[in-house]
Amino acid sequence: MSLFRDDGIVLRTQKLGEADRIITLLTRGHGRVRAVARGVRRTKSKFGAGLEPFSHADVQFFARGSELIGRSLPLCTQTEIIAPYGNGIVTDYARYTAGTAMLETAERFTENEGEPAVQQYLLLIGALRTLARGEHEPNLILDAFLLRSLAVNGYAPSFTDCAKCGIHGPNRHFSVAAGGVVCGDCRVAGSVVPSSEAIALLSALLTGDWGHADACEARYVREGSGLVSAYLHWHLERGLRSLRYVEK
Repeated sequence: MSLFRDDGIVLRTQKLGEADRIITLLTRGHGRVRAVARGVRRTKSKFGAGLEPFSHADVQFFARGSELIGRSLPLCTQTEIIAPYGNGIVTDYARYTAGTAMLETAERFTENEGEPAVQQYLLLIGALRTLARGEHEPNLILDAFLLRSLAVNGYAPSFTDCAKCGIHGPNRHFSVAAGGVVCGDCRVAGSVVPSSEAIALLSALLTGDWGHADACEARYVREGSGLVSAYLHWHLERGLRSLRYVEK
């Protein structure tokens, strides 16, 4: 029997019995972890709001063995809130739906429990912090998070040089299967020709050029979001349920 301590973001909760919940977290040191929080649904629960989605918390776990991830789920025995990002997210529909899509994305990219995913963890914290503070439009923050999540997981799209032959851009055709923009010679079936403004926006979101992104017209934001959604769907092999609720 062992005690573990780690900080993480609550991704999802599921009811268990009459008063308990299974909490899914993305932690700094152990990647994705599922644990049981006993009595968390009671009015006078000791956990309070520390184990609600979007919360960044320091959590103590009790595991029946020498490893946190074993045959049975560990228990959450203590929690301390580091940052209640949900306070700035759940009261606004656009922020809430964008944030929910971020949590689902983080869970999908960390399907192997117990494997550290520090870059994904840090990306999620940064995105939720920015979203909670309202520093940029929720759609832009979401698309930036999706693009960077794809990149840290080995699926970075190309927005300038041809994704197949590497010829220097700008290249106008875009193919999700090829990995981004492609030249005329490498164009494949299913390629589209998005506006240069939409491609420039996605490049800005991937690299963190918020000055360019914030000044972009709404029609190019919508166009860019469609490309990001298609690219994410291709690499995850199925879409995100939460994306259908995001306002475009």
